[in-house]
Amino acid sequence: MPRKLTPDMWLFGVMIMLLSIGVVMVYSASAIMATDRFHDPYFFLKKQLVWALLGALSLLGVLRVDYRRLERLQWPILITAGVLLVLVLVPPFAHPINGTRRWLRLGPVSFQPAELAKLALVVYLAAYLARKREGLADFWRGLVPPLAIAGTFALLVLAQPDLGNCLTLIVVTFGLLFLAGVRVRHLLMMLAPALPLLMLAVWMAPYRLRRITTFLDPWADQRGGGFQIIQSWLALGSGGLFGQGVGESKQKLFYLPEAHTDFIFAVVGEELGFVGALGIIVLFVVLIWRGLRVGVRTPDAFGAYLALGITVLIATQTLVNLGVVTGSLPTKGLPLPFISFGGSALLMTMLSTGVLLNISQHANV
Repeated sequence: MPRKLTPDMWLFGVMIMLLSIGVVMVYSASAIMATDRFHDPYFFLKKQLVWALLGALSLLGVLRVDYRRLERLQWPILITAGVLLVLVLVPPFAHPINGTRRWLRLGPVSFQPAELAKLALVVYLAAYLARKREGLADFWRGLVPPLAIAGTFALLVLAQPDLGNCLTLIVVTFGLLFLAGVRVRHLLMMLAPALPLLMLAVWMAPYRLRRITTFLDPWADQRGGGFQIIQSWLALGSGGLFGQGVGESKQKLFYLPEAHTDFIFAVVGEELGFVGALGIIVLFVVLIWRGLRVGVRTPDAFGAYLALGITVLIATQTLVNLGVVTGSLPTKGLPLPFISFGGSALLMTMLSTGVLLNISQHANV
């Protein structure tokens, strides 16, 4: 009798809890601003619920389809993501917002191609590594092809400009290659020329250089570059042990910029306190643990690398966001998975989690 396919319920339960907390906190962090700008306190909440519903439908859809089909679709997915990354840079498709070109807009709906590019790259790398397991020791034939594609995607994202997602693509690529057993010496050979290019990208953009100097000493420019991180610290510090209570944040009252998006964890810390913030971190730790467990216990190589890649992707974005909000890293525009307001980011995160749940049905977890 064939084994009944059941997804990892730990993974599913943690995702539901994070998503639910995210919906509540998006409303709490955005209601005042939404009332002031759009005369509707539920403006961002309604958008978040719509994207969460689309994400849930996408999750259920991929859960019912064998994930191994993605291996055959790797090139269509990768090419689609690449074309969208190019289109977002070209008028009339490009719609600049605050000097950046990161979104494609279709009527009232906007989509960020970089979000699709991250999942597309993971699918491609998983298929490539599964196929070339014996050839990864060869630097030119084994490593250069995937690094060339990852580098092209990273440069296209950097051109938007979006250094945060660019670095995410690089971290996920090197993380998967390391987990696949690629020689550390070869990885260091590829990182060596990448570091000067990163320094050049920071030096050529004055605002990036300001972020570095602000990170080193935010109090030197309290009303300018250091304002956001200082307000974030005030929010986290005023939360105390158990917080001020949901809806009682003071920093969201036009003090803390991006309170409902990139810096929503600061509002979480203020309203739910150290205990609530630690609880959310524990949920992410459990999610990452279960994801790595799925990857290690999946019988086929493609499924294993795909699960590990998705987990590394979620872990990277989580660690970077928490690092930025706590002042441990320079400011980068990356949302906190499941928690921050953001349409395409939430949709693609839930779609990726659906793939991970699909793989878990076949793993010995």
